[in-house]
Amino acid sequence: MTRHYFGTDGIRGTVGQPPITPDFVLRLAHAVGRVLKRTQARPTVLIGKDTRISGYMLESALESGFNSAGVDVVLLGPLPTPGVAYLTRAQRASLGVVISASHNAFADNGIKFFSAQGTKLPDAWEHDVEAALEEPPVWADSANLGKARRLDDAAGRYIEFCKSTFDSNLSLRGMKIVVDAANGAAYQIAPLVFHELGAEVIPIGCSPDGLNINRDVGATHPEALVRTVRERGAHLGIALDGDADRVLLVDGAGRLYNGDELLYLMVDDRLARGEAVPGTVGTLMTNMAVELALRRRGVEFVRAKVGDRYVLEELERRGWLLGGEGSGHLLALDKHTTGDGLVSALQVLNACMRSGKTLSQLLEPVRLYPQTLLNVRLQPGQDWKSSTRLAQAQREVEAQLGETGRVLIRPSGTEPVLRVMVEAADEGLARACAQRLVEAVQAG
Repeated sequence: MTRHYFGTDGIRGTVGQPPITPDFVLRLAHAVGRVLKRTQARPTVLIGKDTRISGYMLESALESGFNSAGVDVVLLGPLPTPGVAYLTRAQRASLGVVISASHNAFADNGIKFFSAQGTKLPDAWEHDVEAALEEPPVWADSANLGKARRLDDAAGRYIEFCKSTFDSNLSLRGMKIVVDAANGAAYQIAPLVFHELGAEVIPIGCSPDGLNINRDVGATHPEALVRTVRERGAHLGIALDGDADRVLLVDGAGRLYNGDELLYLMVDDRLARGEAVPGTVGTLMTNMAVELALRRRGVEFVRAKVGDRYVLEELERRGWLLGGEGSGHLLALDKHTTGDGLVSALQVLNACMRSGKTLSQLLEPVRLYPQTLLNVRLQPGQDWKSSTRLAQAQREVEAQLGETGRVLIRPSGTEPVLRVMVEAADEGLARACAQRLVEAVQAG
């Protein structure tokens, strides 16, 4: 069955355009409620949101839709996506719902769901919901309507959870840390987490107005963080995105570290403590230098499709704990059931404080390979997969790169464009090889 509404991470779009309209979101919540009631007499759903102005409207629609199906609702207010996942599990709720479009601008919004265990839900569940959306509503009568209440200390509970993932024998005293919450869901929580662990915190991107989420701040725009770290003489900078499930770090010199590097650091810290790390999962885009560095440490590395959902599926299939993406979605499944920017940052700080080393010192074994990514517009009906010219060019490029580089050619999921990526130890070689492949595509 093809999904009409659900994408790789819930339902997302522009507010005021289908499906992100109040009438559809009400119907969606009603359909989800009916699916829940097939197995539970009185389900309870938690609803959290980021700071977009549209969150008020969508929260009301969700509340009405769930209540109309006989489902109780607990409103959490602004809370990071991983915070909703944690509280869903901790509160023994039936489902967690997040109103967020993550790193997108304020004009977008979305709805995503977590299971009672705080995990992403399977495709089969999404298919059930889409089928229920096609059915006429069955409104509960007055005696069986759901109720709604607010959990006033939701933020405090999540703060304590985050702190519990940091080594209790360590402190951040003496550390000056710039915290950039992207004017998003963690704008109150993130500064408090690091402050309560002892750090001097300089907050930026912590003044949301409903319209400025992810605007020139946060993990998608780390320039503000780099600048502030340098200007204020901070030891470290931490950039979250709008719903705080991804993180990037900046060291005292203003050098930015992406998710690939932070994943290696998390693995290295486990190994330094004598823990077994049989393997880790990245994506098709993970930098080859990280893969090679992990293999030198005896850690198997596997690539999943791009998207934290696919990284999680591969980790669960193999029984491994650590994985992530260059964008900063990092998974440590012995700490949390989902990607969490704050928890990931604390794992990195654990490593720094335990070792007494800076990020640059800890990442000395990893020198990221230059990547050249070029987009080629495809002609209508162009079958690039059958192109013998492209296949021949790819074979020759891969032979030229050998073990010191790689090629990735994949279509865009949203436009008629082919993405050609070449990674090599030498930047000029990567650029030349990518251009050669682009010319082969254009030649047909």
